[in-house]
Amino acid sequence: MKIERIELSLLKLPFVHFFETSFGREEERTFILVKAYAEGICGYGEVVAETDPLYSYETTSTAWLLLKDYLIPYVFKKSIIHPQEFYEGVKKYKGHPMAKAGLELALWDLQAKKENHPLWKVYGGIKTEIPSGVSVGIQDSVTQLLERIHLFLNQGYQRIKIKIKPGWDIDICNEIRKEFPDILLQADANGAYSFNEKEILKKLDAFNLLMLEQPFPPYDLWDHSRLQMEMKTPLCLDESALSADSVRKAYEMGSCRIINIKAGRVGGIVEAIKIHDFCQENSLPVWCGGMLESGIGRAHNLHLATLQNFKFPNDLSASKRYYAEDLIEPDIKISSQGTIKVPNSPGIGVSPQENRIKKATLKHEVFKP
Repeated sequence: MKIERIELSLLKLPFVHFFETSFGREEERTFILVKAYAEGICGYGEVVAETDPLYSYETTSTAWLLLKDYLIPYVFKKSIIHPQEFYEGVKKYKGHPMAKAGLELALWDLQAKKENHPLWKVYGGIKTEIPSGVSVGIQDSVTQLLERIHLFLNQGYQRIKIKIKPGWDIDICNEIRKEFPDILLQADANGAYSFNEKEILKKLDAFNLLMLEQPFPPYDLWDHSRLQMEMKTPLCLDESALSADSVRKAYEMGSCRIINIKAGRVGGIVEAIKIHDFCQENSLPVWCGGMLESGIGRAHNLHLATLQNFKFPNDLSASKRYYAEDLIEPDIKISSQGTIKVPNSPGIGVSPQENRIKKATLKHEVFKP
């Protein structure tokens, strides 16, 4: 199977409701869609980099540049066929895991479709339904936050994750626990705190949180370790879990008790599975985080989350959670039990709708050998 062409599209989709974290508020999402073609088959991948360098140094602009000038030419020059080959070959290009992941995901989808298997079988997954949690951003008021939590619980979500930042933390958790004393609740800081604020973070122990995610900046494994020694709440690393090697170091330092795996953040599925396997061997549970993906990226995440060591409800919600009109058919839906069925058709298992993709496209470019 020879890759005949690769297409990049820059898309913009509006959110049904704004999403706010410690980085700021977003009303829409702009992202890159990657399509790889071979023998009449198309593989789809999604680059999770955002417009601004807030969550990561990568942006849609840097990812487009890396894909256009380095990654796509490498695929053609080396006649890359299998995504494992791609992963090994592009290691020489430093950094830019989100750009690498977008193309690797397209190659995985293409490979699985060629084999006529859903991706979860290619990965060695074991689950056919994925427990689903939902991430609730910072709201304009506590009342609005509680209303949105009610909404999502009524839709069946098994776990609620709230975003926190200095000044929107202890009192917010207290109000939530008064309204919902028994729900699975976790908090995500996206690195908004410094070690000088550890006494505030330690107060979160009072709220029986499932976990506290990424309190400190990404490269601060040492301070995470110091905080974990002083808290009973398990710390979970997201932005700090950059690779299997960084996860090993975090584990050896005692920087966390849980790992959030995002294929886009770590550079693709090969690295994500390495992280999963290391964590499983060392009894470190993992779960799958989200980056507000369209249905294409969300379907990729569902297949990854079928692996054995994904132990907690994942940030894999229904299409309608973020988008009035998703890019796929059928839409991703959540059951009344709070689970999502893993698509069982070849590849990502859902059908991207080219008319919707075209309608959302801001820029498009085709590359051939």
